[in-house]
Amino acid sequence: MHILGLSAFYHDSAACLSGDDGLLVAAQEERLDRVKGSAAFPARALDACLQSAGITLMDVDEIAFYEKPFLKFERVLFDHLRSFPLSYPAFRRSMPAWLGERLVLPLVLRDRLGWRKPVRFVPHHLAHAGSAFLVSPFDEAAILTVDGVGEWTTTAWGVGRGHRIEMRQEIRYPDSLGLLYTAVTTYLGFEANRGEGKVMALAGFGRPVHLDRLRRVAGLRPDGSFRLDPSYFRFHRGERMWSPRFEREFGPPRAPRTVIEPRHQDVAASLQALLEEALLAIVRHVHRQTGLTRLCMAGGVALNCVANGRLLDEGPFREIFVQPAAGDAGAALGAAAVLRHCMHGRPREVVMHQACVGPGYPVTRMRRALAVRGLPARELPEEPLLARTADLLARGAVVGWFQGPMEFGPRALGHRSILADPRRPDMKDILNARVKHREPFRPYGASVLMEEVGDWFERDTPSPFMLFAVRVRPDKRDRIPSALHVDGTCRHQTVTAESDPLYHGLLQEFARRTGVPMIINTSFNDNNEPIVCTPEDAVACFLKNDLDALVMGPFLVEKRPEDGGDTP
Repeated sequence: MHILGLSAFYHDSAACLSGDDGLLVAAQEERLDRVKGSAAFPARALDACLQSAGITLMDVDEIAFYEKPFLKFERVLFDHLRSFPLSYPAFRRSMPAWLGERLVLPLVLRDRLGWRKPVRFVPHHLAHAGSAFLVSPFDEAAILTVDGVGEWTTTAWGVGRGHRIEMRQEIRYPDSLGLLYTAVTTYLGFEANRGEGKVMALAGFGRPVHLDRLRRVAGLRPDGSFRLDPSYFRFHRGERMWSPRFEREFGPPRAPRTVIEPRHQDVAASLQALLEEALLAIVRHVHRQTGLTRLCMAGGVALNCVANGRLLDEGPFREIFVQPAAGDAGAALGAAAVLRHCMHGRPREVVMHQACVGPGYPVTRMRRALAVRGLPARELPEEPLLARTADLLARGAVVGWFQGPMEFGPRALGHRSILADPRRPDMKDILNARVKHREPFRPYGASVLMEEVGDWFERDTPSPFMLFAVRVRPDKRDRIPSALHVDGTCRHQTVTAESDPLYHGLLQEFARRTGVPMIINTSFNDNNEPIVCTPEDAVACFLKNDLDALVMGPFLVEKRPEDGGDTP
């Protein structure tokens, strides 16, 4: 049985294909249509999944969609009506999309794809829950989903056992930690659904001096439940998400691309502290109710690696699993998994140990992409390729690294990555200014050998998806200044020889030369662009950005073969 999971029409559209052996392939539309956070119907991602699996749409038995559109439309219509006439401009903008695509998905599938088989609609937070638990290594676990809003639900928890999920409690719109975080993100001058990670990074530079006031705004209770004070927000107006009262309380908003002041840092720090406090209260409540020792998390809020790290350190759960595409893209995976396992009763086949389940490309296409742009590439066997790449990194070069199938989710994890030396004190500034063209306060994560992680970090828990910020041991901090955030943590990815032998080999080679078993790893893209997907994307990004070398499959290209940088 082949099931195609889809998410679409809001942000991070994606497709996921599961087959008789479980998950086959998954991809985000943005990687293929090259629109950051693409909300388009995922036609390209769908086609890539089918091609990678070697099947056609005729071989697919059912399509699972990641929410119930009529329930969502009910909530949207209710919002517009209760705010009319102030909501009329937003109503007028949104109705064509609702009437043209969102409410008539079976017709869209029939017209675009010729699809006449069943389409199943999975509640949004159940899709998130399925994306977390049904590919986790746990046979039994508590489940927590937290995001902006699905149909009506914003936060939910339940229990997963075997191939069954039981959701037990929920919090409903307009009470939403995700919408609160996004509202403050836009108040701070960053973009909704894209700038939340920037706020998380900015928080490390501020003081949570507004925490008490934000507690009152959020109406946070000891059991983790909350009730936002609606006088501070305008979620339903289709304009600014915050109200004049919020400005009176916290000061004027920051205009995009203007100077970040200490007061902005303090608001970010207060918001992050509130989120962590709320999540800790929720997971303690869930633990008391279930008595379980393992937790699976999903929803966009589960991508907050600083909060995740604190849940590991201070929360009651012994193990926490967050899959790499925890946001709406991963809900395509979850919808397919819920249909396959919970509804059809199929046993679970897949544990998501690694994120590289996207499309891959043959060496012939890599060779052609390099030749078309006239790049002089050397084709090397694996050992000399790893040795030369490690030499370049140790000398200060910035390297584009393109290998195997693409990652699923917002993190590059050693298949579509830009790599650099964490020992150089200036490397973070070099990457932000010269390569990624982004805000100077934003930190970088690192990939580390799993067998060495306990020597460098205060927690030796596996973190294959770079979704936990963990404190670096004090005696090691001065050795990796560019992988260290201002708060002494690092968002790290643990790499094993079993999960990724090539990337593990590169880390070993770098460790032999430097004594440091980790490399800065950031996504292979420019700021405001999707991560590269194809060999052609990688070559274009390499030529446009100030990278020193490109390693693509067995090919090595050096822009300045005699100048790899200076050893620190």
